[in-house]
Amino acid sequence: MAELEVEIVAADHHVWAGAAKMVKARTSDGEIGILPGHSPLLAILAEGELAIEPVNGARMAVAVDGGFFSVDKDRVVIVADNAQLQDGAASTAGIH
Repeated sequence: MAELEVEIVAADHHVWAGAAKMVKARTSDGEIGILPGHSPLLAILAEGELAIEPVNGARMAVAVDGGFFSVDKDRVVIVADNAQLQDGAASTAGIH
């Protein structure tokens, strides 16, 4: 099964990294969903909520205040000005 390698960092700390089936985010051009095999992409991240569906565990939400979103060869890197895992997400495996 194909999966995404996801890394989320804020300006001052590492937020989360792990394998995921899907990532959904709001960009300056609108909402985008990323699945394995997605074309390369670089987008401006808008303020809002990221949704991540990890390979193992429950769906997670991360509040972000903007930044950028990069996809290349099933690797998703999200660099946010500020990012915070939403309640309940902190117990999910893969958080650093």
